[in-house]
Amino acid sequence: MADRFRITLAQLDATVGDIAGNAEKAFAAWQEGASAGADLVCLPEMFITGYQTQDLIRKPAFHQAAIAAIETLAARCAEGPALAIGGPWVEGTGLYNAYHICNGGRVTGRALKHDRPNDTVFDEVRLYDSGPLAGPLAIGDIRIGFPVCEDAWHPEVAETLAETGAEFLVVPNGSPYARHKMETRLNHMVGRVVETGLPLLYLNLAGGQDDQVFDGGSFGLNPGGALAFQMPVFDEAISHVDLERGPEGWRIAEGEKAHVPDEWEQDYRCMVQGLRDYCRKTGFRKVLLGMSGGIDSALVATIAADALGPQNVRCVMLPSEYTSEHSLQDAEACAKALGCHYDYLPISGPRAAVTEALAPLFAGRDADLTEENIQSRLRGLLLMALSNKFGEMLLTTGNKSEVAVGYATIYGDMAGGYNPIKDLYKTRVFETCRWRNLNHRDWMQAPAGEVIPERIITKPPSAELREDQKDSDSLPDYPVLDAILDLLVDQEASVGDCVAAGFDRDDVKKVERLIYLSEYKRFQSAPGARLTNRAFWLDRRYPIANRWRDEG
Repeated sequence: MADRFRITLAQLDATVGDIAGNAEKAFAAWQEGASAGADLVCLPEMFITGYQTQDLIRKPAFHQAAIAAIETLAARCAEGPALAIGGPWVEGTGLYNAYHICNGGRVTGRALKHDRPNDTVFDEVRLYDSGPLAGPLAIGDIRIGFPVCEDAWHPEVAETLAETGAEFLVVPNGSPYARHKMETRLNHMVGRVVETGLPLLYLNLAGGQDDQVFDGGSFGLNPGGALAFQMPVFDEAISHVDLERGPEGWRIAEGEKAHVPDEWEQDYRCMVQGLRDYCRKTGFRKVLLGMSGGIDSALVATIAADALGPQNVRCVMLPSEYTSEHSLQDAEACAKALGCHYDYLPISGPRAAVTEALAPLFAGRDADLTEENIQSRLRGLLLMALSNKFGEMLLTTGNKSEVAVGYATIYGDMAGGYNPIKDLYKTRVFETCRWRNLNHRDWMQAPAGEVIPERIITKPPSAELREDQKDSDSLPDYPVLDAILDLLVDQEASVGDCVAAGFDRDDVKKVERLIYLSEYKRFQSAPGARLTNRAFWLDRRYPIANRWRDEG
């Protein structure tokens, strides 16, 4: 029996629906593994279809095409190492999330996912059937256990594999980023290693898909939980990993251990990668945004410039009579520091025309929120006109605090195709701007240094839709607001819990009311990078028509 087994781990980005393109990437990885003398080349979970497919996987023509592509791939990879790749499988009336082992020109075995995640962004109980608890699969004379993603987050599947002769475990994953997720994954995998006594190789997808970003970070653990290697986070990478058999069984040979950045860098990279891949996969090469001189649009412009290059970002200032001189100066200074194209497009003329058109119907009524929203909707109209004319996707700039309480105008500043900061609370927006001014990485395409002027960060936030307006006029100060939102949204706390934590009951009730009233806006809002386990969209699904309130 062989005393060394080489596995090529292909931590790659799959595009949902691009079955042919994903198959070509898999084949190229297999060729690289063959050149490196690999015995097995592994791709992540559901790689042939891309992940997550959502209901697309239920379309018979789609999953049949994916299965056929794997069979074709197996034939192409007949001479050389075995290939393991994730994709669907149909057996009887069941549809499965499967991991296919291709060897000698055909599919020789399949691991069918047993534990299907059904929380946060996952809905696999509805989409897939549960595979049986089964034993390992053979590659030559080596028996390998393949717990598919969620199967390794619980003891049952790994224990069954160990009891039925698995010599080590390979875990193919499609695990999206969330803050602190990397540490959570590692802890769960250490648990499986300690329970089974087997080495474990964890292989994750990379790349963005809609709101989710798969952050790579594949790694290997030896018995006892010692880290043997660590692949880069977020980047595509291919690693050749050796396992060596000794008196105590298989052990992973020590390899490179890539740096794992802190949570501020992880969040920022997620927002950059999410926008970059969303544009690439939907066909947009350029973006534009309304540049107000405020902190949210400054951060979105910076993320866009880092993601796509400053030459592909248009910043548009659309001032009204309420726009301050320092906002004009700050917007232009930020755009210039980033190296982005800057346009100046006043809304005074269109606003006068709309006011005149509405005057007969509004006669005898005082100005109110309606007139403020007209300004925002005019900006949305003009920005969408630029988007249509130049083929540039419009970015929205509302942070999670605003998205939560509806402090944004539907069909106005909510207009657009993607929101990079949708899951970033306002207090974290401030800190993220400070972090970016002090830090630069090779994956950022905008210049290093202070690209967001200090005054943008330090001045009081304002929508500037009326004279001397400040956000704090109608909302609690952001540190208070965000702390209440974290309790009510992220932790599903009660009003009583918030009051017990020291917050004013009137503030809590006001915020709770705004959250529920704004559900219809979130239903129509643009997607954005998911940073937490309670992002607005798939993580948190609430009814729009809802009269329930927590009376405490």
